[in-house]
Amino acid sequence: MDRDVWSGLAVFAEIVEAGSFAAAAKRLGISSSALSHAMRSLEARLNVRLLNRTTRSLAPTDAGQILLARLQPALSSVADILGELDSVRSKPIGRVRVNAHKPAASYLILPRLPKFSRDHPEVSIDLTVDDGMVDIVAERFDCGVRHDKALQADMISARISGPLELVFVASPAYLDLNGRPGNPEALGSHRCISYRHATSGVIHRWEFAYGGERTNQAVPTSFVTNDIDIMRDAALRGLGICCLLVDQAAVHLRSGDLVEVMSGWAPALPPCHIYYPTKRQPTAAFQAFLAAMREF
Repeated sequence: MDRDVWSGLAVFAEIVEAGSFAAAAKRLGISSSALSHAMRSLEARLNVRLLNRTTRSLAPTDAGQILLARLQPALSSVADILGELDSVRSKPIGRVRVNAHKPAASYLILPRLPKFSRDHPEVSIDLTVDDGMVDIVAERFDCGVRHDKALQADMISARISGPLELVFVASPAYLDLNGRPGNPEALGSHRCISYRHATSGVIHRWEFAYGGERTNQAVPTSFVTNDIDIMRDAALRGLGICCLLVDQAAVHLRSGDLVEVMSGWAPALPPCHIYYPTKRQPTAAFQAFLAAMREF
């Protein structure tokens, strides 16, 4: 087969799956104009129109639908074959695309990458930090990392951490001005720094754990953000009390720039899991990454 036709067919399938030239170009790492040129060239070689395009929509023509129905199984078979070849290489090579929320990216994945990079120098990691809910199959990620209650259905998953400990903190300057709360009821007279969930836009209700019981409540919020590092920085600047990961706050607690409050009331987040599709042949690079993440 003409190699230009074969590459054009792969591009055609990618565009239809992505839903737009821009989305397909982002996945493939090339320009939209290059994709458009490839599609025009394919349609000219086949002498048939495959896509109906407007400024707002894109859909395969009847001929495109027929072609796509036969093409997708063939492309899937090629991907499986390449995966099988990859698994017998003497050493992992390639790229692993990971989607993880901020706590996992910063405090679970990143600390394990130096050793992984030394052990597997020919594997590159493409880490996207996203605190929202993501369809990792549609977005072509090899895996995602979330708490166990936020995993996509029909996925293989493996735990990569224990519970993530939290701590309530504030700056000494804030406490000098406003006093030090000893329990959640005392927060009514304080300024609090809260987190807004990326997908729903809802402000997170603070959670507390004491004596084996877990409760949650709304608190008087004076500052809201959807980034946990901005929460920490706001606390350092005296904007109020906030709840951080112990790992995130540790260096500032040791230096005295932050002070723990309501000791014994902080809960823990559920363990994090790495998850990936059941139907995709794992590459050797991904299998090496998975093994590294499971070492905790």
